Amino acid sequence: MTEKIYSEAIEAILQGDVEKAAEAARRGLDANIDPLDLMANGFIPGINRVGDLFGAGKLFIPGLVKSAAAMEKATAIINAAIPQEHETAGGRIVIGTVEGDMHDIGKTIVVALLRANGFEVLDLGRDVPIARFIEAAEKFKADIIGSSTLLTTTMVVQKELEEELKKSGLKEKYKTIVGGAPVTKRWADRIGADACAQDAGDGIKKVKQLLLKKN
Repeated sequence: MTEKIYSEAIEAILQGDVEKAAEAARRGLDANIDPLDLMANGFIPGINRVGDLFGAGKLFIPGLVKSAAAMEKATAIINAAIPQEHETAGGRIVIGTVEGDMHDIGKTIVVALLRANGFEVLDLGRDVPIARFIEAAEKFKADIIGSSTLLTTTMVVQKELEEELKKSGLKEKYKTIVGGAPVTKRWADRIGADACAQDAGDGIKKVKQLLLKKN
């Protein structure tokens, strides 16, 4: 039964079917599957496959958008079911895909894992202007600002965000983490970001490390 639900979750994400994804999430929870296991063994493998298909040129933007929407729906249902004791990690993160970039599957996975690990996350979505990152961080009282990009042409926005934080005298107030397919540690070091996430799992590890340094 459990494996069947995992398979249904994967298939729902691959098909970009929001209703099927929601149904798989609810069925998994009703079957008493741990929310974190449901995410780790069902939905995340599904969205990873979507990313692989897109990277291989076998899936295009419309399908990518549908799969992302299905993932977001399932994530919302699963996050709502995570027990209260998991919600005390003590970190607040603002995260978004930079202005000019409409890709957010990787970011969606990171958001899901951060929330599953008990962090408070404000997801700004995609195509986010620099001013909105900073405004949101101030209002949300964030500890960390995360920016993602899939395009080499919009990587510069991550650099501009770092520059604006310095210019505004806020660089010491927030830790910053950058991620996305073309983003490397060398790039993070070059622009002055505090960390670089190579993938979603690495992102969680780096966030935890940044919070330890901040505290």
